[in-house]
Amino acid sequence: MAAGYQELFVEQGANYSTSITLDDSNGDAFDLTDYQAKCQMKKSYYSTNATAEFTTTITSPGNGIISLSMNSETTANIAAGRYVYDVIIKSSSNTVTRVLEGIVNIIPQVTKF
Repeated sequence: MAAGYQELFVEQGANYSTSITLDDSNGDAFDLTDYQAKCQMKKSYYSTNATAEFTTTITSPGNGIISLSMNSETTANIAAGRYVYDVIIKSSSNTVTRVLEGIVNIIPQVTKF
């Protein structure tokens, strides 16, 4: 499965969440039973450390649905700008596959609590 591409827009200081649905080569839902998922963002592909990590949950394994989220405290601590990210899945046999990648745009916050 080739990784998809999606640009994300995250508002600094606000909660963020989105879901992605994976399909297999026949167009059917990719069965994520016994898989783990992980998603990190970095300033560049060559950055040593992740800027932030999304809370990544396989919410509906049989339907191939993965949820990505960050709370407002996390997004408030990310400098506005452009970052790169990817989502990987790992099977119970330790096969790792990148399923999504792209740019994360952190939109600056004006009003703060």
